[in-house]
Amino acid sequence: MPRISGPSLVRNGDDGPIDESAARAEILDRAQALIALATEHATAGSMFAAFEMRLVGDVFALARAVLGLFLIVSEARVAAALPPRLERGGRLFRRAPAQWRNFTSWFGVLRYRRTYMREVTVGEARGFHPLDAELGLLADRLSPNLLSVAVRLATRTSFADVRELLGWFLPTPPSTEVIEAALLGYGRHTQEWFETAPAPDNDGDVLVIQIDSKGVPTATEEELRRRRGKRKRKPKAPSPRHRGRGRRERWTKKPRRKKGDKAKNAKMGTMVVVYTLRKQPYGSLLLGPINKRYYASFAPKRHAVEIARREATKRGFGPGTRKTIQILTDGDNDLDRYIAELFPGAIHTIDVMHVIEKLWDAASSVHREGSPEAHAWVTKQKDALHGGRAASIVAELDRQLALIARTGPGNKYRREKLEEVRTYIDKRATRMNYKLLADRDLELGTGPVEGAIKNLMGKRMDHGGMRWIKERAEALLQLRCIDANGDWESFVARVHAKTQAEQIGTARRVRIQHRHAAPLPSFLAEAA
Repeated sequence: MPRISGPSLVRNGDDGPIDESAARAEILDRAQALIALATEHATAGSMFAAFEMRLVGDVFALARAVLGLFLIVSEARVAAALPPRLERGGRLFRRAPAQWRNFTSWFGVLRYRRTYMREVTVGEARGFHPLDAELGLLADRLSPNLLSVAVRLATRTSFADVRELLGWFLPTPPSTEVIEAALLGYGRHTQEWFETAPAPDNDGDVLVIQIDSKGVPTATEEELRRRRGKRKRKPKAPSPRHRGRGRRERWTKKPRRKKGDKAKNAKMGTMVVVYTLRKQPYGSLLLGPINKRYYASFAPKRHAVEIARREATKRGFGPGTRKTIQILTDGDNDLDRYIAELFPGAIHTIDVMHVIEKLWDAASSVHREGSPEAHAWVTKQKDALHGGRAASIVAELDRQLALIARTGPGNKYRREKLEEVRTYIDKRATRMNYKLLADRDLELGTGPVEGAIKNLMGKRMDHGGMRWIKERAEALLQLRCIDANGDWESFVARVHAKTQAEQIGTARRVRIQHRHAAPLPSFLAEAA
């Protein structure tokens, strides 16, 4: 699709005023031109696709004219109500000559004029524009709608791809730098949103919380130093081939990685999925999931468990509740400790698929890997696991350990693997009563949180060549969760209302964009 083009409402460089009558006349002229264009192409037998593409630029130009009329009428109303002097926020302002502004709307660049109130302070040249403050037009010079849509897309694909995609449909897409700065700006409001967002209506009777972690590639200190250091002057390459060669020559030589070394430099982010199940009036089935919500953070794991505790309390499952709370993890020791502290009465369950993976690891030490005997052994242990007999699996592992000599080729590795699996299951056996859980129709696995990690984290943040900074990744990930929760429009509306109120209350120019990300959230107990 070709890039949309068309004249702006006011021609660049034209500082003469456009009054309401002139704006109305321009709208009528453009509308009449569209009617004539449709008749002309229909009479000439034009193809629909060709006429549709021809129409796009003129429709956007008409939309810009309508926006211009809106701004002119709004400015006349606001200016008529302004006194020569105005006090706001304990500061005095006087009315100054109107100023022109270029502004990027959804339909392209507009140029409009609005009254300026200058602060009456010696040595100061600050002020504000009452029209911008009243209409929620910030210092970003872009429509809030355009910014929010660009950021929403950036939670799914790269900043460069967002600019390219928007360029297919809009006349003036924002730059990648603006998109990233806007994402960091919106990211500064996510913690407040999660804290103050109301609990969902019509919730269920049983609360289910699933927690898991994933590592995303992060930049090393050396990579950050290279990014932030002074750029060297580079001679112009004769062709793209030679530009690549020159870049490789400038790279710092790295030692060859040893076997097992990781280049990802992963930092763990913790995902929390919360939903409820509803009891049937008759029968034992629990229906759901109901009101599923996501939260993720690169802060320490305790923060994620505290967020789960806050969400549970908000939903009516506070400390001391007699309602059922089930928490599922992969057996992480840190999560075990925090859950025992913050959810002492909850049913803590180990993901059954994680245990089965451990059984397959043990099977390779008992029988030849992939053999029918290994499959039969795992099937037998799975039956015991689902039958609520975790203790019998521990006894079987002890029996197999006794059969393996302490010396001999490969025996040390086989014994270590069996002992590792045996310790894992024995330590967590009380959280593996899957028969009782199945009888109560509770959850056995962590499929929802595994899917959330794959879709909300992996698809966007774990690709070749990516190197994140945790604070910047935090902003993107939490915005991604807000969107997945179905709260994007409400969140954006709150951010815009807050920034508008700040601009009105402080009588200063306010912008959403930020060059620096907010720090990672702290533990809730410390924040309080």
